[in-house]
Formats: sequence, C-alpha cells, structure tokens
Amino acid sequence: MPKPYPREFRDDVVKVARNREPGVLLKQIATDFGISESCLTNWLKTADVEDGLKPGTSAVDHAELREAKKRIRLLEQENEVLRRAAAYLSQANLPGKGSSHS
Repeated sequence: MPKPYPREFRDDVVKVARNREPGVLLKQIATDFGISESCLTNWLKTADVEDGLKPGTSAVDHAELREAKKRIRLLEQENEVLRRAAAYLSQANLPGKGSSHS
C-alpha cells in the first residue's frame, strides 16, 4: 500500500480542484500534482463529506462510532459477567443447597 499523502498536500490539491478555471479538467490537475485522477476524485468526495457539502460519515463521526462500538462491546461483556454472577449467587442461596437449614 502506498504511503499516504500529507493532509496539507491533500487539502491544497482539493482547494485547487474546487477553484479551478472553467474548462480545466480534474485529470490535468491530478497530473500536475502527480496523483491519479481517481485519487483526486476520492479526495474531493471525502472533502465534500468532511465540509458538510454532501451526506456521509466524516472522519470525526467515524472515530466516534468506532469508540462507541468498542464501549458497547465492553459493556456487553460486563453485563454478561454480572448476569452469570447473579445466576450463580441465586443458586448458592437456595434453601437446601449448601446450607444447614432443614
């Protein structure tokens, strides 16, 4: 996998592409910056989402979602442990099981 371009470079290329003169093709801008046209197209799509111009999941939203999913998994594991502990303790406290009451 190729090394990612620096954020500042991507931002500059997107700015040039968005503010291009009429008739200037994305392909030419991509060539001028030494990237592929598909790469530039992807950067523009990502920038549109990040800037709120198009619907989608921004990088911040994606990071928050990933953290929320990790937290949910942890809480589900903790809940399972507590459920098992409660079941074990309720069995241990039943009359006639482990106690000397008759």
